[in-house]
Amino acid sequence: MTRALITGITGQDGSYLAEFLLDKGYEVFGFARQTSWYRPNCASHLAHRLTVLFGDMTEGTDIGNAIQESKPDEIYNLASQSRPGESWATAPETLLVNGLGAVRLFESVRHNKPNARVYHASSSEMYGRTASGPQNESTAFNPANPYAAAKVYAHHMAAIYRDSYGLYIANGILFNHESERRPLHFLAQKVAYGAACASLGIANSPDRNERGRPIVEDGKLALGNLAVARDWGYAPDFVRAMWMILQQEKPTDFVIGTGKLHTLNDLCEAAYRCIGLDWEQCVFSDPALVRPLEPGSSLADPSRARKVLGWQPTVSFEEMVAKMVRAQVKRLQSLIDN
Repeated sequence: MTRALITGITGQDGSYLAEFLLDKGYEVFGFARQTSWYRPNCASHLAHRLTVLFGDMTEGTDIGNAIQESKPDEIYNLASQSRPGESWATAPETLLVNGLGAVRLFESVRHNKPNARVYHASSSEMYGRTASGPQNESTAFNPANPYAAAKVYAHHMAAIYRDSYGLYIANGILFNHESERRPLHFLAQKVAYGAACASLGIANSPDRNERGRPIVEDGKLALGNLAVARDWGYAPDFVRAMWMILQQEKPTDFVIGTGKLHTLNDLCEAAYRCIGLDWEQCVFSDPALVRPLEPGSSLADPSRARKVLGWQPTVSFEEMVAKMVRAQVKRLQSLIDN
């Protein structure tokens, strides 16, 4: 039986990946902090199907112990401080987790399980304010926030460990991918939540945004720059690509995205169309929510993944948004009923 260790098991990607691997007959180990695991999380429903090892990505000893105990054939490093916007306020901590945490994992693999195959989660945020697009594996990085800068560091260190020590480490440069399991502080989920509130007639939402205000206040959803454009895909499609990357004979870096660009306006329009409302009557741009330095348009060129892996997304942008809106309507309705 193939054994896999997933860091960041409690998040959106970690939970979908765990389900995917379990369905393939893997023995799955998750790595998480106790405080994250013992509160409701995306992988809570899998507790009886996997083994959770406790530790912190900032502690090399914890990572080493997890690798020694799980003896994994495959390692998926998904743990990170995952909010680019919040990384401005937590820049040192973001570097410790996203940058140095990854290096500690590579070092632990080198000493404890050098034959393991490692998938490292890089990010399209690394391209930042690039002038060229769409972005592929050869596009230069130009990070626009501390999160992206830490990811660039880890991405390069993965290649250095791969080339210097002969380790199997592959970087997946994933573009934006969302789902019903995204936390509310993520932009696409916030939009789905706003549409759900409008559908149910909730003028002042119970959940709050990063400024401590209701996400929906007086019937309006406050967002940042509505002109930002992203390549948005569906998370379960993307975790399938992670697994496919590690099945290759040699470790190679891959860009994973849909190759289709949508603006935040498009996202809002799709979400509110699901409930039969005009988004422009329900959404406004709040300058206080605009990032200090906004990345440019983020569009994937997934040609290598399509050619080498045979990977294709299966869920469209509109289908993804509709799934997220329906999930938020169901969640909010249950709160109302209770």
